[in-house]
Amino acid sequence: MADIRELWRVLVAAALETLRQAKSIDIPSIQSASITIETPPDPAMGDVGFPMFAFAKAFRMGPPQIAAEVARLVGENPDAAALGSVKAVGPYVNAFLAKGNLAGDILSAILAAGEHYGKPGTMTGRRIMIEFSSPNTNKPLHLGHLRNDALGESVSRILSFCGAEVFKVNIINNRGIHICKSMLAYKKFFAGKTPESEGIKSDLLVGNCYVKYSQYAKENPEQAEAEAQGLLRGWEAGDPETLELWKTMNGWAEKGIAQTYKRTGISFDKFYYESDTYLLGKDKILEGLAKGIFYREEDGSVWIDLSPINLDKKVLLRKDGTALYMTQDIGTAIMRNGDWPFDQLIYVVGNEQQYHFKVLFYILQQLGYDWAKTLYHLSYGMVNLPEGKMKSREGTVVDGDDLINALRDGALEEIAAKGREEAVGDPQSVAERIALGALHYFLLQVSPAKDMVFNPKESLSFTGNTGPYLQYMGARISSILRRAESGEGNAGSGTVSPDLLTHEAEWELLKTLGDFPKQVVRAGENHDPSAIATYLYEVSKGFSRFYHECPILSAETPDLARTRLELARATLIVLKNAMNLVLVPFLETM
Repeated sequence: MADIRELWRVLVAAALETLRQAKSIDIPSIQSASITIETPPDPAMGDVGFPMFAFAKAFRMGPPQIAAEVARLVGENPDAAALGSVKAVGPYVNAFLAKGNLAGDILSAILAAGEHYGKPGTMTGRRIMIEFSSPNTNKPLHLGHLRNDALGESVSRILSFCGAEVFKVNIINNRGIHICKSMLAYKKFFAGKTPESEGIKSDLLVGNCYVKYSQYAKENPEQAEAEAQGLLRGWEAGDPETLELWKTMNGWAEKGIAQTYKRTGISFDKFYYESDTYLLGKDKILEGLAKGIFYREEDGSVWIDLSPINLDKKVLLRKDGTALYMTQDIGTAIMRNGDWPFDQLIYVVGNEQQYHFKVLFYILQQLGYDWAKTLYHLSYGMVNLPEGKMKSREGTVVDGDDLINALRDGALEEIAAKGREEAVGDPQSVAERIALGALHYFLLQVSPAKDMVFNPKESLSFTGNTGPYLQYMGARISSILRRAESGEGNAGSGTVSPDLLTHEAEWELLKTLGDFPKQVVRAGENHDPSAIATYLYEVSKGFSRFYHECPILSAETPDLARTRLELARATLIVLKNAMNLVLVPFLETM
């Protein structure tokens, strides 16, 4: 699909150049790259369109007049006949593609490439590090983490699919006052208890401690804060008892979080720990101070002037010389580039940290690190439930595992209601994968920058724009292929003849399948999985229409049946490839 579009663009550019020369227009020669490609809103208007607005001023002609002249010149080009036909539609030059040839090209490309179809190779040779998740070890992963994880993993897969070498990192926030609050509550209210004795997931016990601290602090605010600060001082001083409890509770939290990662298909190439990195940037700050990049206030604290980026100023070292969160991130970024030199580092972090990353990137540039110009903050919006905002300390967050369990149970009910237990083989496993498809697709179908409301009931619907709908479409195609392999219908005696695919539903599905590589490029360049999610829904709707309007196994002739069967097979390949990019598990049966 992309190739024939480019061929048409070359022809349109050549016609514009001929017109430019004929009119002696004093502008540089027109190249195909300057021609915009669009898809007409109505297939009856054409398969691909080229707007002429951009040339109106230079040519001193109205766009419709330019379009008419260009369409005439393209039509006179003998190379155009093999590609289809062309006509002017208002200010557009619209092309009708040669269906038989294009259908053959798309089908053969998809079937030959298989799981590699759609890989554009646009990022081959690039090394991209991506940081995401970054959990605190005082609570389980909740719904907000699940959006972060889905974004990070999906963007990683998309960039890798584009050809990049991707290195996924995770910094575990395992130190600080919030950790000590959970520790204090454990000592006061849970002493001697373990995940095993309580019969709960290990990170949930730690999270319960955090909630309990908040309740305790409401009744005794000054005492609670003082006791938590005392534990923090003990940790920093290396008190053996404090360190032992810290290691135990962090171990519980990390074990539980790792189980959730495994369950949701999230993985990392390297883990960093805040307890190891929080002092790393201090030496770099002092070096910058000596070079005059930073300055010292009268109280001894070290600051940076941010007026060049229209901000005020930022403290980098306290007056007692201790580091801050910004100091830690400076050192960690430098350490990471030393560990794995990258062409780009992407931070997947909520939009409330936009100021932090703007300042971080500026400081690293001022310190002389050229790679700092490639740092990117993939900022995403808040995710809430229909009933409102979640708060960890008040225990109103939705535990990630609890949410997946609820979705799984809902899927099990649906399977039972349809009497599909025996057909799916392992209802528990299938329901789990339906739950993950519902969760991830719902979280990723919204562009990252937008806030969103996660509606569990809507996400689990088997109709409409949902993960289960995509999974159902994949299972339906798999069923058709199995029936064909068992001898049903007459496709087995037919020959593939792409020129038979002339029905509008066949043609629209073909064009959509051929558009996959372009959508991958778009998603990769914009770090936006919603482009793939939207595309998947279009593929599924296109196949549904094709399935209902164009009989496959019972087609009029064996050749048509075989050709439509191969179109179904090609659709399945694209569905599988795209679903993997947005973390929606594929299902053979539902």
